[in-house]
Amino acid sequence: MKELSEEQALNKAAAICSASEHCEDEIRQKLMKWNLSEAAQTHILQRLINDKFIDENRYCKFFINDKLHFNKWGKQKIYQALLIKRIPKNIIKEKLDAVDSTDYEQILAEVLKHKRNSINAKSDYERDMKLMRFAIGKGFEPDIIRKHLTNDIEEMD
Repeated sequence: MKELSEEQALNKAAAICSASEHCEDEIRQKLMKWNLSEAAQTHILQRLINDKFIDENRYCKFFINDKLHFNKWGKQKIYQALLIKRIPKNIIKEKLDAVDSTDYEQILAEVLKHKRNSINAKSDYERDMKLMRFAIGKGFEPDIIRKHLTNDIEEMD
């Protein structure tokens, strides 16, 4: 790959950010792959942030929405994924706290209902434990899962 000038790298990074939402860490990784100096990387990132091509708040909001609605992830798994992307904890917490609890619980209910149909279990207890492990693996909180499993049992009675 031929060397990119700082201006070419800035234009290429801006085009990437225009096409889809990216966080600062993702763009930093790309700039490192392009073998730019540390000073050039910092300058380019600062320009992209100042020009609103990169916005951690906006990225976090869209990431949470996508993972919640399309991947059916719980808040804990989303939180961990955003930490890996070096999003500040205060931004993650603020955006996760803004998630509508009714919507969130509806997604959990759908996940549990869908999974319940594919579980082979000898008892209700075994089925519930398998559902619990599955939902925890998807990043949902144990207390909310328990509440839904208890509500499901009461609705069946």
